[in-house]
Amino acid sequence: MPPVSLRIRFVVPGNVRHNSGGNVYNAELARELTALGADVETCPLDGDWPGGSGADRRRLARLLHATPDAGAPAESGRATLGSDPTGPTPGSVTLVDSLLACGAPDELETAAAAGQQVWILLHMPLPDHPEREHRALQAAAGVICTSGSAAVDIRARHGLDGIRVALPGTAPAPLAPGSLSAGSGDPHFIAVAALLPNKDQALLLEALSRLTDLPWTASLIGSDAADPAYAAQLRDTVQRLGLARRVSIPGELRGSALDAEWDAADLSLLISRAETYGLVVTESLARGIPVVVREGTGAVEALAAGTPQNLPSSSAGNPAGRPPAPPVPNLPLSGAAVGLGTDPAPLTGLLRRWLGDPALRQRWRDTAVAARGRLPGWDTTARTVLGFLATETAEAGKAAGKPDGAG
Repeated sequence: MPPVSLRIRFVVPGNVRHNSGGNVYNAELARELTALGADVETCPLDGDWPGGSGADRRRLARLLHATPDAGAPAESGRATLGSDPTGPTPGSVTLVDSLLACGAPDELETAAAAGQQVWILLHMPLPDHPEREHRALQAAAGVICTSGSAAVDIRARHGLDGIRVALPGTAPAPLAPGSLSAGSGDPHFIAVAALLPNKDQALLLEALSRLTDLPWTASLIGSDAADPAYAAQLRDTVQRLGLARRVSIPGELRGSALDAEWDAADLSLLISRAETYGLVVTESLARGIPVVVREGTGAVEALAAGTPQNLPSSSAGNPAGRPPAPPVPNLPLSGAAVGLGTDPAPLTGLLRRWLGDPALRQRWRDTAVAARGRLPGWDTTARTVLGFLATETAEAGKAAGKPDGAG
């Protein structure tokens, strides 16, 4: 790890109010970077992102120190300006969440032309804005993807070399006893994700409706504020399918209420149509809870976390920033990846098998418990990111004729 003498301005979305994986990653990264000795200024930026209005992009430009009026007071929103807003500062770097950066290529290009070290932290590609994304990524001093699947996608779509990868960490969590292990009730499914069409809770409910001949309960836990109409549709579907006594949709939970749901869970479900990683997968594994994910999404990468060939030493912190190797076929996983389209039958079949096969349930549980002790922490993520930023910033300083850590 290079010596820490780095000032990091971390620009993050202020308009994502629910507990998203990107929000969790950003908050944990900022905290751990600070613990490692970096001087981190986190700047939440409100606005209509991705893309943003003209005023939104001007606020971003000010934070990038790239406009003639950068010293003017910040406009409304929650962005703040640090000291010395008049130009590049040796030993400093700006890290911008891709939800903001990939919608503002003009501002990224202007910052680059002014000599600013602006990096993009890419949580997920923005397929609806390919031209903007391409220009922004090309203008950035560096790109750090938060999953190997995102890096592969970006490389394929934009032909971009030198992409780094810093996989999410996992906070330690107590082992969940589960309803089955505790002998306290029927098998309990848990699906922790914002109630959004991409998360496909509607398909999950259809799959569960075909299992009413077997005992089970389920909780669909996540924010219902991001898409209230879809959340209402899900609650109507529960009634229509006659699942009111089995399925609860309590909205977003925190603290002891969420802990109680985790403790009761025997199997976690994340069947998003698209997922670059899926933090809830490793959050489940941290509690010894196996997971079912959708085949072909980045959640498969998360499901392999903690397996011997995907330990931190083989993926995080590698100097080339290469994505980790894909899971080895037939390697025992802490759950399963199921191929899904619009037909719930494959998911129904897999859940029926799990419900009726005690040996399978135990095998998945044992593998999840074993993976639990091998998951990388957020300190590993922060060391990886800091290594990328500090090394490249030092090299940029040498190229400009400035000593390491100057400023």
